[in-house]
Amino acid sequence: MAGRVYAITGAFGALGSTVAVAAAEAGARLALIDFVKPPKTGLPSGRDVLTLGGVDLTDAKAASAAIDKVAERFDGIDVLINIAGGFTWEKHEDGSAETWQRLFLMNVQTAANAARAAVPHLRRSASGRIVNVGANAALKASTGMGAYAASKAGVHRLTEALADELKGDDVTVNAVLPSILDTPANRTDMPDADFASWVAPADLAAVMLFLASEEARAVTGALVPVTGRV
Repeated sequence: MAGRVYAITGAFGALGSTVAVAAAEAGARLALIDFVKPPKTGLPSGRDVLTLGGVDLTDAKAASAAIDKVAERFDGIDVLINIAGGFTWEKHEDGSAETWQRLFLMNVQTAANAARAAVPHLRRSASGRIVNVGANAALKASTGMGAYAASKAGVHRLTEALADELKGDDVTVNAVLPSILDTPANRTDMPDADFASWVAPADLAAVMLFLASEEARAVTGALVPVTGRV
């Protein structure tokens, strides 16, 4: 991993920051991209880190500009990790069309825009990688999960299509399908749950960084469940 360039979207959140710290500890050069402003602490820093806040990845031009900044700063990109996204629990009967549109934009369009912008740079890498974040909940949706599951199913299909498209270019494309992540926000939302059965962000990050590694060259188009004991 040392010296390879990792562009991470959604990098300021619980999972994104965990992936960023783990990659930095392994010697990666990082571009940390997010819609919000960066937090004051908790993210890697230094000459091998480019931090880009306020990037609206639902806008194809903004995504392209951000990815080009990364490639210009580090003279290329080896890995794109798409973590940017969102979640809403909403029953369909009482819900809104706006929720479906918003989750599509946040979950599918962000990944599609970032990948489209990154592909030319990844092709120039000796081992280009894209790792997306899908959802185990998208395999079989339950009450209140319709819009979210549909949008994450879109991420799954995007992953498969890109993997087939890029299989001749030494660029692999895979997705992880987590269940519930053990984050402060999820603990607040579900205080009576069994937290021990959830997936620790560090454990999910380890799977993602393997898929992003040169050693994962034989894996592409995979949807990898990371579900803890849920």
